[in-house]
Amino acid sequence: MREHSYPLTFILLVMVQILICNYLNLTPYLTLSILPMAILFLPIRCSGSAAMLIAFICGLAVDFLCDGVPGLQALSLVPVAYARTGIIRLVFGSEVFARKENISVAKHGLGKTALALALAQALFLAVYIIADGAGTRPFWFNSLKWLLSILLGVAVSLAITPLTAPDSRD
Repeated sequence: MREHSYPLTFILLVMVQILICNYLNLTPYLTLSILPMAILFLPIRCSGSAAMLIAFICGLAVDFLCDGVPGLQALSLVPVAYARTGIIRLVFGSEVFARKENISVAKHGLGKTALALALAQALFLAVYIIADGAGTRPFWFNSLKWLLSILLGVAVSLAITPLTAPDSRD
């Protein structure tokens, strides 16, 4: 996918997330979000502050168009955008930034991509579940929900990543 088409892809991912939030309530033990993947795969040239602003705006859009707690998605996505550069450096190395190459499964491999997605999902879900429960749910419930939601989120994200991640081969 060419980098200039990612804004349209990003908007489509936000719309899919809105549909997921409104129509796909699997169980109280699962929270499915593809937005951490969308934030993680923003083009490399996108600065950290721009990524945080994008995360905040799309999080608020999802919050207000879904039956959720207003501000919860935004609260959970901004830390992912903040940690995005660190996750990319940790998993893919600094040369990604030196070469200004976007992340793709084809170029960086399934294992590294899955690890990066798991870290982004883990951070998103930690904030989301703690803020959503606000201390009213037992630790075991939150822990189980966190773990199951990471597994589901990474699996779904990996399934759609080849369709959405900017691919530098184009």
